[in-house]
Amino acid sequence: MRTGLYPGTFDPITKGHIDIIKRACTLVDRLVIGVAINRDKGPLFDLEERVGMVEAECAFWSDRTGTEIVAHPFENLLIDCARDVGAQMIVRGLRAVADFEYEYQMVGMNRLLDDQIETVFLMAEAQHQAIASKLVKEIARLGGDVSSFVTPPVDAALRARFSG
Repeated sequence: MRTGLYPGTFDPITKGHIDIIKRACTLVDRLVIGVAINRDKGPLFDLEERVGMVEAECAFWSDRTGTEIVAHPFENLLIDCARDVGAQMIVRGLRAVADFEYEYQMVGMNRLLDDQIETVFLMAEAQHQAIASKLVKEIARLGGDVSSFVTPPVDAALRARFSG
């Protein structure tokens, strides 16, 4: 069974993330969505909310593709998480050249830590390349419409979070 790990904070999960998930399903039998417990980023949604959003958004793609998709919170090194879940590959989404510079360094370090785990880069579809969770949260916080960047349930969660 080929297992991939797609890590991120997913705060919140966006249509860009879902695009990468959908396409990663063509590469693996089991896709683990590693939901990072990154306290330094100060997430808008707590871990349980982010895991719940990931599970809800991935259920359709799991059914449609036949790929097992599971959400897995983690706080350790990415390479250790990959080992923990039995991943042979780490899936990373790229939006722009700036992403590649950071990811290139990360791949080099991960290869030094474990050269048996490959990293695969997937480019988001053109309509999703500018979507970043950070920007989505900022637009939502300022009362803007984020419905073209996230699914209706995530849009509702953002509106509820900022309607105070």
